[in-house]
Amino acid sequence: MLIILYFLKAQIEYYLHIYIIIYCVINYPIFFFKYLYELGWHTKGEIGITQPRRISAITLANRVALERGEVVGSTVGFVGKFLEKTSEATAIKYMTEGILLRELLTDPLLMRYSVVVIDEAHERNLITDIIIGLLKKVVSKRPTLKLIISSATIDAETFADFFKTNSSIILSVEGRTHPISIFYLSNPCADYVNEAVETVWKIHKKEAQGDILVFLTGQEEVLQAVSLTKDYMNLKDDNTLQPVPMYGSLTHKEQLKVFFAAEKGVRKVIFATNIAETSITIPGVVYVVDCGFIKVKWFDSDSATDQLVVVPTSKATAMQRAGRAGRTRPGKVYRLYTEEDFEKLPDRFPPEIRRCELSAMILNIKALGISNILKFNFPSPPPAKNVLAALETLHALEAINNEGNLTKPLGYFMAEMPLPPMLSRMLYMSGSMNCSEEILTIIAMLQVETVFAHPATGQGQIKARVAKRNFEVAEGDLITMLNVFTAFIENDQSKQFCRTYYLNYRNLNSAYELRQQLVILAKKHLNLPLKSCDGNVETICKCITSAFFLNAAYLHYTGVYKRIQEGLDLYIHPLSSLYTLPQPQYIVFTELIHTTKIFMSNITVIKEEWLAELSSHYYCKTSIQNNV
Repeated sequence: MLIILYFLKAQIEYYLHIYIIIYCVINYPIFFFKYLYELGWHTKGEIGITQPRRISAITLANRVALERGEVVGSTVGFVGKFLEKTSEATAIKYMTEGILLRELLTDPLLMRYSVVVIDEAHERNLITDIIIGLLKKVVSKRPTLKLIISSATIDAETFADFFKTNSSIILSVEGRTHPISIFYLSNPCADYVNEAVETVWKIHKKEAQGDILVFLTGQEEVLQAVSLTKDYMNLKDDNTLQPVPMYGSLTHKEQLKVFFAAEKGVRKVIFATNIAETSITIPGVVYVVDCGFIKVKWFDSDSATDQLVVVPTSKATAMQRAGRAGRTRPGKVYRLYTEEDFEKLPDRFPPEIRRCELSAMILNIKALGISNILKFNFPSPPPAKNVLAALETLHALEAINNEGNLTKPLGYFMAEMPLPPMLSRMLYMSGSMNCSEEILTIIAMLQVETVFAHPATGQGQIKARVAKRNFEVAEGDLITMLNVFTAFIENDQSKQFCRTYYLNYRNLNSAYELRQQLVILAKKHLNLPLKSCDGNVETICKCITSAFFLNAAYLHYTGVYKRIQEGLDLYIHPLSSLYTLPQPQYIVFTELIHTTKIFMSNITVIKEEWLAELSSHYYCKTSIQNNV
């Protein structure tokens, strides 16, 4: 490895600048980035390393700091959304991609860095493609900046073609892996969560010692699987299995539990979302169980909304998941689908930029002074109709004017906030509507997974449903969330309170921490007045409407809801607090979830006249009546 690193250093000294596209398989990124420091690449600026997720940035920073015999925050630090541990001595900085994008707003040439590393570039998420497009412009103006793009799959040629320069090399660093045996089902299963738990139990009883990693699609499935596993353990009177959840909205402390070894004689089983596919390596994993599905956002340009859908995974993702086994010894992978179904899977998903709503991305790019989005050089250009739909959305939200430029002060405020555009507009409007304290709480609650527990057993489900009624109100889900958070604080953030009312303590605590950070950001940097409306629910609902008016729907005489914009048939989600109540005439929602039907999530009851009052530039009473 050192020979390779010294070869790279020689290349750096020979060229004025160099792009290095690395194909890494296992463990080498940690050592590689540590050796960059030892080879002196930090002498003219920091070494900045991006990760697609905060947990990855934190974990890797801690690992490198430990190997250097230091505490994190000294030579090696990290920065994530609302979380930072750095100092003046920091020379190697791990950060989320969103942080680097924010830094580009204030330092367009990234003068503080001598090297920028884009790790896990193969994920091709939205921010990755934005940053790579921006970095191409940066290195053309600042050729002394060194750029490394690290990928765990053979996408190197794609990135090399994008930069089109002779001063780039492709370095393939093959990691040492052990043989992996892959097993398929003979017939498709009806319920992959139950099948996963049963498979875990079979592994536990029949296979040699080694931890198990199970891939599921979301937090609800993860928690359901953990609960089912505990039920199995109680039924069998077996305490030799330790189920551990792993998903994005867990607190940092909770996420770190997956890295701790189980007690002697106990096997750890990690139920995880795709957060465990790349970036992090969980020690001790020998067995992988793959449900074969993944939850992704997919933009529907006709309805101009992101829809959260559960779809079969791709071959590339399946291989990535399988690669989590066999790190320390021969591993086994259990795919909960047939081999025939595997062969039908697409090779890979389209990059996120080609399938997602783009308004937040466009806000960031415009804040950098780039006006013509369609001519911006992306690694994979987004569909023009998606760009136009996003521009229309931003214009309706008054973030951009008729010329497509950011408006002052609203557009710049929305660009600076690390929130989706509708949420940042809602926060901005709350200042003048004197309800920013309540809106900050609602935003924090929307940024975490559900705060309501969903027990796996029938009796537990009934008790949880009854408990939820203590907080539910006819005004809808967002006011219900506000009530839950208020009660949580009034009860001193008690775990016992959460157990009594079937609430998720972890997620409520995450919402509390996030709200604290949002308050700091709003007060110190954005001069947002912090005011409370003292429980005036109508004021809060009007503020919500002022931001989500594009997501307004009315009750059709057929009994379904139709979105005012285009008449799309919509349904109240079964988990909504409004599901069992008389159907209101007008509502707004924050998200659509597409399963058997298109369900509205996070619903707020509104009045028809509010649409014309609060968004007169978009609606007028006549146009609303014509649409309904």
